[in-house]
Amino acid sequence: QVKIVESGGGLVQPGGSVTLSCAASGVNSEEYAFAWFRQATGEAREGVSCIGTRDVNTNYADSVKGRFTTSRDRTKNMVYLRMDNLEPEDTAVYYCAAESWYPCSSNWFPASHFNSWGQGTQVTVSS
Repeated sequence: QVKIVESGGGLVQPGGSVTLSCAASGVNSEEYAFAWFRQATGEAREGVSCIGTRDVNTNYADSVKGRFTTSRDRTKNMVYLRMDNLEPEDTAVYYCAAESWYPCSSNWFPASHFNSWGQGTQVTVSS
């Protein structure tokens, strides 16, 4: 059974940085892709970043490209989202999601393509 737990959220000032972590268990690190999504209050869930199976591709939403970086440590089954130059518009609950044999070949990766989800972690960007 796949279990995903996010951590690292909190209150950050505009222009600041934070790194979110995603711990995955019950997955074969050679098979799984991971994506980060976010959902602001009253808004639809939005794909932020996607790192494909065996790191074949990494893609980002246009709104975060150049500011956010996703990476993973396959030996630890950990995935990270480094967020720099944060803006108030980045305020949201951030979710980590996993799916097997998914290439993340473009910056279109709908939430419906991912079957395993964490509970989310809140990131608030405010002064």
